[in-house]
Amino acid sequence: MSYIGSVSAIKFGILSPEMIREMSVAEIQNPDTYDEDGLPIPGGVMDPRLGTLEPGQRCKTCGNTYLNCPGHFGHIELPVPVIHVGFVKHIHNLLKATCRSCGRILLTDSDIAMYKSKIEEMKASGRISKEVYYKILQKAMSTTTCPHCGERQLKIELEKPTTFIEITEGGPRRLAPHVVRARLERIPDSDLELLDVDPKMARPEWMVLTVLPVPPVYVRPSITLESGFRSEDDLTHKLVDILRVVQRLRENINAGSPSPVIAELADLLQYHVTTYFNNEVPGIAPATHRSGRPLKTLAQRLKGKEGRFRLNLSGKRVDFSARTVISPDPNIDIDQVGVPIEVAMQLTVPERVTEWNIERLRQHVRNGPDKYPGAKYVIRPDGKRIRLKFAQDLDEIANALEPGFIVERHLIDGDIVLFNRQPSLHRMSIMAHRVKILPGKTFRLNLCVCTPYNADFDGDEMNLHVPQSEEAQAEARLLLIVQNNILSPRYGAPIIGAIRDFLTSLYLLTKDGTYLSKKEFSYLLAQIGYEGELPEPEIKEPEPKWSGKQLFSMLLPKDFNHRFKAAFSPEIEVVIENGRLVKGVIDKNAVGVEKANSILHRIMMEHGPEKAKDFLNKLVRIANAYLNLRGFSFGIDDLHVPEEAYKEIEEIFKKMDEAFNALKTDYEKGRIEVRPGETLEQAFESNILQIEKEARDSAGQIVRKYISPNSSAVIMTRTGARGSLLNIDQMVGVVGQQAVRRERIKRGFTDRVLTFFKPGDLSPKARGFVYHSFLKGLDPIEFFFHMAGGRDGLVDTAVRTQQSGYMQRRLVNALEPLYVEYDGTVRIMDDRRIVQFLYGEDGIDPAKSYHGEAVNMEIIMNRLGLKPRGEGEKMKSEEIEEIASRYRNKLPKLVIEKMKKFILDKRLTRDEAERFAREVYKEYLGNRVEPGEAVGIVTAQSIGEPSTQLTLRTFHFAGVREQSILLGLPRLIEIVDARKTPSTPIMRIPLEPEYAQNKAKAQKVLKQIQLTYLIDLVSSVAYNLKKNAVILKLDEEAMKNHGVTLSQIESILSQSKYRYEVKN
Repeated sequence: MSYIGSVSAIKFGILSPEMIREMSVAEIQNPDTYDEDGLPIPGGVMDPRLGTLEPGQRCKTCGNTYLNCPGHFGHIELPVPVIHVGFVKHIHNLLKATCRSCGRILLTDSDIAMYKSKIEEMKASGRISKEVYYKILQKAMSTTTCPHCGERQLKIELEKPTTFIEITEGGPRRLAPHVVRARLERIPDSDLELLDVDPKMARPEWMVLTVLPVPPVYVRPSITLESGFRSEDDLTHKLVDILRVVQRLRENINAGSPSPVIAELADLLQYHVTTYFNNEVPGIAPATHRSGRPLKTLAQRLKGKEGRFRLNLSGKRVDFSARTVISPDPNIDIDQVGVPIEVAMQLTVPERVTEWNIERLRQHVRNGPDKYPGAKYVIRPDGKRIRLKFAQDLDEIANALEPGFIVERHLIDGDIVLFNRQPSLHRMSIMAHRVKILPGKTFRLNLCVCTPYNADFDGDEMNLHVPQSEEAQAEARLLLIVQNNILSPRYGAPIIGAIRDFLTSLYLLTKDGTYLSKKEFSYLLAQIGYEGELPEPEIKEPEPKWSGKQLFSMLLPKDFNHRFKAAFSPEIEVVIENGRLVKGVIDKNAVGVEKANSILHRIMMEHGPEKAKDFLNKLVRIANAYLNLRGFSFGIDDLHVPEEAYKEIEEIFKKMDEAFNALKTDYEKGRIEVRPGETLEQAFESNILQIEKEARDSAGQIVRKYISPNSSAVIMTRTGARGSLLNIDQMVGVVGQQAVRRERIKRGFTDRVLTFFKPGDLSPKARGFVYHSFLKGLDPIEFFFHMAGGRDGLVDTAVRTQQSGYMQRRLVNALEPLYVEYDGTVRIMDDRRIVQFLYGEDGIDPAKSYHGEAVNMEIIMNRLGLKPRGEGEKMKSEEIEEIASRYRNKLPKLVIEKMKKFILDKRLTRDEAERFAREVYKEYLGNRVEPGEAVGIVTAQSIGEPSTQLTLRTFHFAGVREQSILLGLPRLIEIVDARKTPSTPIMRIPLEPEYAQNKAKAQKVLKQIQLTYLIDLVSSVAYNLKKNAVILKLDEEAMKNHGVTLSQIESILSQSKYRYEVKN
């Protein structure tokens, strides 16, 4: 009879020497492993009693073969005690907190009684605080005389990794492991409880080893090489080392060797046992193979990315998955994934036979595993699996199918699968798609879904997982499906939307002057399966023509109203009334990603995910078809500007060089205004960069003035399809200053970067400024500087991706227990402690919000059909207050205040205000975060994912100084780490009004409080070795800038131990 119980608690302890001997089946004494015949030696580290690795042999302990034998421990008796490296910190604390003579805890009896009662209370309440134990430990360690026996306590220091030093009056004395063990043995059980040690599970003397357990052979299997030699595991090598030293030590002790020899061997044993447990202990050399490779011992097997926990327990390889390259396909829906037929025939879905699907599943079984759509297995109700690959008669099996059987069939259209691209930086990196079986060998993906996956088609691969149970499939359909993830929880705006050429196409379609013939209009409508009546054409004579705006309007819901600003400047105002695009163009601001309050965002919020998905699918098909119809190319001609543009740019550079020469003169004479915390050189550099930036911006303005607005480059940039105006400036105008490590290029030969320049040349040309555009071509020196800037960007990307990935991992680990409880609070999963009384202080899910706004009052007003009245009587404030008071405990204060102001400003009547308040409350409830939401992880991902992308996008602006993103990530890491000393500390000091409003006075105050070193005030330093003196020449200009006088310098020097004299 079997009993099922539940685990109530797990206790971890330390193995006592008796327990190690008890669970051991053999004492291991022989350092040799195999005899001449290749058989394991009894008493050796591969003793046959510890288990067997050979297929034909049986274990000498349990009699089982290697398949069923669990493995058995042995043990090594150590001739001298050895400190366990893993417990060194605990041993050190225990030695400092207990008496060196009597072993009692260094607390008075009254303190002991007081702390014991506190601990009892904690245990009774079920909440144990580590703070109490920490206070006990600190108090005991600070006591200098034992309250129980009066013995004076000496300072004990730990010399890493395992040596304890006691500071006596005669000098430091080393505590041998046997002395440490004797002291730990003297600590009574009653005192251990005060030190957070359970004496039943972990007596402190067990932390000093006298017996070493030897793990079974399955933990450290040996492998036979092709040459016939055996290669032993790293743990076996280490155990052999330990046994050799144990043998030598025992022989020397028995022979009565001098104590220095024994002490040296004991230290060697300590080294081998330490590296057996952990081969990366700081302070000692790791144990290595003859090749120099460090051994992978016990700690290394467990910790880190390649350790047991992260590699095998937290992360496992899975079945029912596929991986291949991805390709774009604008003709499939956004929630579909194109799956190659080859993959569909390998992956299976278990489908239970019912009366409704029996005929279809019988056909699958008849087709078998090698014909699509087929099946691989049939599982009978009694659990028996029939593999169809080797079945003789498939028809017989198909006919035998009855409701209750399960058929593991091939993937077919409409099956739900999970699609994922690594690195999985946020929640939308894994979403559910419907299968669409397609020819070819790659997964096909709609381009709108690239953004959440951060996918492109330059060779990216993605993973597909097939949920096996109905529950998992239902969960995927409801929670993970693409359309339910259109809005990002990071910024409350669509993360799935039109990108790249869809945006270009939609702009070209909806701009003024785009008209379509009946044939073209009908062709484009046919792409979305439209079967209704055509609208009235905008132009009737001589032949009917429909505008692109009319075509776009046919995608919108009939009751849709919206006003917003487009990204494209000539037609910036966009007006949609009753589902008709009346004015403006469609670009990134209308249907793009990361744009709040766009058309897509509004459709999602007002009409739901299915409508938004349908809108996007039709939008993409029409955009794709229109671009095929119209054509769109990008060539050198698109970057053409007339020759006078280049003449104007040359004029700008002449002015820039003149400004540089004037600045250089000021620098040499020390006339540059120095900002707080800057040296003269830094001020000079930042001024140069400012001059260069202004010149490049001016060149950019000229390019934009002369380049055609119909240029493909401008269209792509302005619509938000691809690139930026900076890219066009660099292609046509000027590439600009190249930066390495966030500053002008200065490394190279002494006082100059390249030999082409004179020593000390600080001009833009000599420090990496590129005067040409990419279109005109760079000269060799500029090309060299540009390569340096580009390489700096690439190296930086590699380094910082690693840093930001690690930062996100730490954030996720720190925040993973945070979740939203049913009462709206944010709590820690372990003990339900409250972290925040209301999530985000408004309880709103950012993904359901209007770009972080809890409720959008304007939309509610439109929905209710309320019109703001410019005139008329306003409601009395008491009436508004009375309506608001009903929602006092239901809505956040911020929402209530906003609602009151809105009612007042729009001059709503009492009845309208009532309806409006009800709708606001209803909207708020719908936008609240769902209980159980793992808000901690979402928060970590919302910080980590953009910071990783921040580094990955560096090289698109190769070497450009203003685009340097280096400031972002290191600063973010500083904030997350809560570092005490930031790398660029800034102080904001409010001044008294008389100083705050006078620049000269404010700077005088600054000079007085600014940290100033003597070296800041010196123009030259010389040495007189005969007089053993340092000669400093003071810089009067620097002294004036810092507001320091000679007498102040003298008074400070007089307080120091240095002798000095002042010479004029």
